[in-house]
Amino acid sequence: MVRKSKKGLWCIAWLCILLTAAGMGNFYMESAGAADLNELERLSPFNARSLWLLRQARAIIETYQVDAASKPVPEDELLHGAMKGMVEAWKDPYTRFVAPDQLKDEEIEMEGRYGGLGMYIGERDGRILVISPMEDSPAERVGLKPKDQIVKVDEEVVLGWDSQRVVQRLRGKPDTKVTLWVRRDGEEELLKFELTREIIKLKSVRYEMLSDDIGYLRLTQFKQKTDEEARDALKDLMKKGARGLVLDLRNNGGGLLDVSVRISGMFLKGGPVVETRGRAEKANEKYSANPALFLTAMPMTVLINGGSASASEIVAGALLDRGRASLVGEKSFGKGSVQTLFPLTDGSGLYVTIARYHTPSGRVIDHVGLSPTIEVKGEPDKDKSKDAQLQRAVAEVKKLLAKDSGGGAKK
Repeated sequence: MVRKSKKGLWCIAWLCILLTAAGMGNFYMESAGAADLNELERLSPFNARSLWLLRQARAIIETYQVDAASKPVPEDELLHGAMKGMVEAWKDPYTRFVAPDQLKDEEIEMEGRYGGLGMYIGERDGRILVISPMEDSPAERVGLKPKDQIVKVDEEVVLGWDSQRVVQRLRGKPDTKVTLWVRRDGEEELLKFELTREIIKLKSVRYEMLSDDIGYLRLTQFKQKTDEEARDALKDLMKKGARGLVLDLRNNGGGLLDVSVRISGMFLKGGPVVETRGRAEKANEKYSANPALFLTAMPMTVLINGGSASASEIVAGALLDRGRASLVGEKSFGKGSVQTLFPLTDGSGLYVTIARYHTPSGRVIDHVGLSPTIEVKGEPDKDKSKDAQLQRAVAEVKKLLAKDSGGGAKK
């Protein structure tokens, strides 16, 4: 191992900085007048001193980094790296910079078909957590659960990574394998899960009759056509004789705000659903149910758990606050903020948290979550007779039917 004295290293560093500074100074003096400097400072996102520091840092790395000459980094990658670092300085896991290729991948995901493991993940307190595994996905089949912390992917420790970097690492070609190591509450050792990637086909609505008069409607996400599919499902349940309903939002990681408002409108005769509050005037919005979308006032309960997030919490919060339904299960995840995509001129984009959700009663969801009216521990089970949360929700609907078969929705 070759070592250099600290004195020698300091000399090299200071020499480089001085040479860079001198070069920048000469450049400004020879090539720019006062008017040009004023124009530069007007257009630049940083002051002249900050730009100077960036220039120094780049010059030092390109001059002395051992691989810099043989492996030069393209200008756009340097720029994107700087932008990513700038955005991360705000310490908001949901405000993020997205490079052009990554943005295209996310657009593919929103279309409802992609290769991966089938789970929503998010970042909280510097940890990458499973928000919810999707139904009938590799993640669900191996037993991953909400709140599991992803610590390692194959041989790479992902501590300190942002959620989108982890998402990119988890995706790959179908039929390829990946190993996850997770930390789970109550377990002393890390848990190891071996998964095989699949083409994930997102089906957002499932429904059936649980008895002669109680219907079951499960929403697994809020995509572009989820409200249309849910509306058709509810109509079919009503034709089959449903007089009560269990709406299952467990392990639903969320989705589109406008879809959640329209779904809420199926059960509310107008009135408030959710309010967004932010700094910008346009971020402050009040969303109400459209009376024309109202379908039924039948008695109902809503199932939630730690995997219920975002749009799920909007629907559950609105139905709870409006006295339309009780919540059964466990506390929801607490992802109650609004992100807007701002496209940039090179095909990249910025997702920025512009507001937080407030339920009709004014309660904040973000980092708090919704507490169930009736807490029942357990997990969704394909054998519904063994699903303790579902069985309790059904029992509550039966009580409501016994009291008033007509039900009623508050306005």
